[in-house]
Amino acid sequence: MTTWDPADFRDQVQEVLDEFLAAREAELVPLGPDAGRLVAEARTAVRGGKRFRAAFCHWGHRAIRPEVADEAALARACASLEVLHASALVHDDLMDASDTRRGRPATHRAFEAEHRAAAWRGDPEQYGAAAAILLGDLLLGWAGDMLRGSGFAPEEVAPGLALFERCRNEVIAGQFLDVSVQARGRADVDTAMTVLRYKSAKYSIERPIHIGAALAGATPRQLDQLGRFGLPVGEAFQLRDDLLGVFGDPGETGKPAGDDLVEGKRTVLVALALDAAPRAAAERLDAALGTPLSDADVDELRGIIEESGARAQVEAVIGQLADHAVEALRSADIDPHACDVLVELAAAATQRTV
Repeated sequence: MTTWDPADFRDQVQEVLDEFLAAREAELVPLGPDAGRLVAEARTAVRGGKRFRAAFCHWGHRAIRPEVADEAALARACASLEVLHASALVHDDLMDASDTRRGRPATHRAFEAEHRAAAWRGDPEQYGAAAAILLGDLLLGWAGDMLRGSGFAPEEVAPGLALFERCRNEVIAGQFLDVSVQARGRADVDTAMTVLRYKSAKYSIERPIHIGAALAGATPRQLDQLGRFGLPVGEAFQLRDDLLGVFGDPGETGKPAGDDLVEGKRTVLVALALDAAPRAAAERLDAALGTPLSDADVDELRGIIEESGARAQVEAVIGQLADHAVEALRSADIDPHACDVLVELAAAATQRTV
């Protein structure tokens, strides 16, 4: 039986990422110190986090092939999904005008501050935005490069790359759905759920499992079975994130209190609250979304959501999705030990506080 130490796994992923970025930095040396600044921010962007995407990829692989033929190749493949994730976060923070990420300035704010401190010409905010766009694009390209060059034979890596490309397309299109919903200033529960599924759920859990399994030679039937587990876990994962975006402790999440409310995110949680709250309360919540909010305002809006029953409803849906996912996995044609670890990972992803 393979032992599983999540902390040790996270350290291994970070080591692989550090090695990869060191090689990319060496390639960019001829461009001078500005390229070095870009790589330094890339290092910050890939540091930290729970490494759920890498972990689900790893155990998706072992679900099909319990004895790994090349541990180093699998580690690089798994880490590539964390680079994809970092790319999405850099772009997402810019689009959401977020000031912080994991307790530090978001990428665009960090570069903006450098511009301002150096008293360079032009608009510091525009410089920060340009730098974040370019870094996010660079990370996206590197993610594909890392998977392609992970060390799997061409015929082995091809199915994983096909799924990676689908995942990349889904998350970009899902992000556009999200910004369009925010621009329109309305979203019913079904629309919010579609955004959640394509912006986050698939690329966070389902596709990482699929990619790991595909690299192990999974059949279409096995991929389908793993998807019946991965998608509901991904949906529950993002619903938990939505709860934390409103009710999370800033000391734990690294984000300001009620950050999703300030950013005006039209999440499933918010859609449910708008449907269920009394008219005056719903109008207050709707009008306040995406505006500067004091701590007292955040507390008031939290109260409206709580009293509407939306928070309890989302908690119930998270539990139902997790139960359905585990039930589907238990009947899948996969390695029993990998099944047990995937169930543990699902619990960690859906019951977390950060």
